[in-house]
Amino acid sequence: MDKQFSKGCVLIIGGSGGVGAACVERFYREKVKVVFTYNQNEQAAIELRRSCNDEVDYFQLTCQDSKQVKDLLNKIASQYQGINTLINAAGFNIPQKFISEITGALWRKVIDEDVNGFFNLVEYSLPYLRESMGSYVFISSAGLFKYPPGDVLSVAPKATIEHTIKGIAKEEGINGIRANSIALGVIDTGIFHRLLNEDNTFFDEKWHEAVMNTLAQKRFGKAEEVANTAYFLASSQASYITGHCIPVDGGYHI
Repeated sequence: MDKQFSKGCVLIIGGSGGVGAACVERFYREKVKVVFTYNQNEQAAIELRRSCNDEVDYFQLTCQDSKQVKDLLNKIASQYQGINTLINAAGFNIPQKFISEITGALWRKVIDEDVNGFFNLVEYSLPYLRESMGSYVFISSAGLFKYPPGDVLSVAPKATIEHTIKGIAKEEGINGIRANSIALGVIDTGIFHRLLNEDNTFFDEKWHEAVMNTLAQKRFGKAEEVANTAYFLASSQASYITGHCIPVDGGYHI
């Protein structure tokens, strides 16, 4: 086991989703103590735990609920003798809309789920990551590098979080904390599958062709490719890497 994970646990927020589940499985294969959360899909959490021989634990969590976040992180830190890593892989079914189509109510809902939910995690996990000299890994979007029209509800909140990640890296490095993010392109799992199968989906054949034309590697990504990057960033192999946003996007950003 990598020395970074020898004390406490790795906490994966949104572990029941496609990318989150791949992260849980990746850390589990390395014999790391892993805990993950789900929001609504308990069945997926049950199946993921079963695939890990019932050796990982999970909890329900709504990140916008600051009290629930506080109580759960305190419980996990007590039960597992600390938290050494927090990976935020929580995803939302954010609609693809152009800015002219977005209402104030929808904007505020997305900001609360994404930005405020992330800050709740930071507020209540920071003391534990100081104790462990641990790290944050945030699963972000390649739209930060090249804006995709119709994706502002995903990209704008993540831009705020990205600068928060850099702030954590800058301010908390003195306490041994690292903070990095992974900018995803189209990953062939999870939310992308759900959006692809919706009626009147944004992701039609024209969209597919246009995206493929922007990729250096002419395929969509795999969840395990993201999980490998998350593991690397969280491990001692990346002990001098902080404040970075690493694209895992098949060259979309080029």
